[in-house]
This record gives sequence, structure tokens and C-alpha cells, in this order.
Amino acid sequence: VYRGFDIGTDKVPIESRRGVPHHLIDIVEPTEVYSAARYRMDAATVIRNITASGRVPILVGGTGLYYRAITRGLFHGPGRDDKLRRRLVKGARRKGYGWLHRMVTRIDPPSANRIHPKDEKRLVRALEVYFLTRRPLTAHFADTESPIKEYDVRAIGLRLAAPVIETRVAQRVERQFDQGIVNEVRQLLARGIPETAQPFNGLVYRQVIEYLHGIRDEIATRALIIRENRKYARRQLIWFRKEPNLHWINLPGEDPEALNIVQCRTT
Repeated sequence: VYRGFDIGTDKVPIESRRGVPHHLIDIVEPTEVYSAARYRMDAATVIRNITASGRVPILVGGTGLYYRAITRGLFHGPGRDDKLRRRLVKGARRKGYGWLHRMVTRIDPPSANRIHPKDEKRLVRALEVYFLTRRPLTAHFADTESPIKEYDVRAIGLRLAAPVIETRVAQRVERQFDQGIVNEVRQLLARGIPETAQPFNGLVYRQVIEYLHGIRDEIATRALIIRENRKYARRQLIWFRKEPNLHWINLPGEDPEALNIVQCRTT
């Protein structure tokens, strides 16, 4: 969604989009904060516009929270409490990330199973919601509904063998460096975009900024990004295995049942 953040997100090149309308690409400035809640509304609007024109929208991606936001909804939770967040972050700095995860485990075990022990942002949010509402995040999720509940969503997951995923991840990172990810980050910083901007917190960009600060050399940076991407891929699989009504296709190969699942009329 962020303008200028192209290589590190594997953004579909403009020339590849010709003849195939793409949506929600380059819609916000890097200094804006984009959330799953905002995506939920943006995506729902686009989906309705596409179907109104007699076409079938296809959603492609692998971000579990955003998928859940559009297919199952998000709860209308409390707003940010910066004072509480600062206190939780300060405690994590003093006691370690494990402290946040242990707290979430006590009050909301399902969320603790879903959130990575080092995912400070989501751990803090889970605790913030609990302390402000006295209800765990999981309980709020149970009360949500999809913003496109009138649609019949046919969900398909693509499953690759672990060795294939590991090879593809490594190739992807090498390709990003060959395409100039380091120069892309330099140019973004030169434009005055602060390192604290939200998209710089993402995989690849965070590690490249550390490289530019001299924390590690390029070879070590590439190796780190590969490791972090492989971990993320495993977390994606864990997340989506828990999603209901998801039909899995083992690749490579064809799946006749999957073709039947996506057969649909536009009238």
C-alpha cells in the first residue's frame, strides 16, 4: 500500500498490471499509519465496486490478520492508550519480550498461541485491549462479523514443501538485493522519510536500515533476512492452518476440486 516501497515488498511492476486491474497499491504515503482496520474498509469498498461492474474480485496475499479482517472482521476495540503502551514497552525492555508473552498467556492463551513471543506490537495491543476492556482479545474476535458477509468467499491456500519454500525465500532475498533494495532505502531516507515510519518496520527494510548503520555487513544482512523470512513463512502456515473453510492445494500439481471451488457466476 505504501508509495515508494517497491522492491522489499515485491510490488507487482506497472507493466505486469496492464490488462489486469490491481487495487490498493500505492494508496498511502510512507508517513501514514495503515492498519488492518483501514484495509477492512478499503477492501470492502473495492470488492463491491468490482462486483457492481459484473466482475469477480480476487484477493491475493499472505498476511493473516488482513485476511481475517476482510473475511471474519475485526472488533471495534478501544483506541490507543499511549501511557499504558509506554508502561508495557518499558517493562518489556527491562524484563525481556518473554514477559509480555507470559502476561498474554495468563489472560488470553489463544492469543498467546497465535502471536509470536517477540511480536511486541501485537502483544502490547492484546494487553492494552484486556486492561481497557477487561475482556481478552479472543473474546472480542468472537463478536466480530465480516464487512462483506453477503459474499460467498472461496478461500484457497497454496502449500509448498518446506525445502522448496526455503529455496524460494533465499532466491527472493538475493533478487531484492540485485534489484537495488539498499539504494531504494537510501532514496526513501533521502526524501526525508523517518526511520520510524511504519513501512520501515517491515521485513527486509528493517534489516537494511541496520546494515546502513553498520550493525552488520551485507553478507550477514542477506543471511539474516533469509532466516527471518523463513520464520515468517512458518508462522503464516501456522496461522492459516487455524483458519476455517480454507481449501489447501499442494504444489506443484493441479487440483480439480479447487477448480470446482472457484467456479462462480457473475450474475
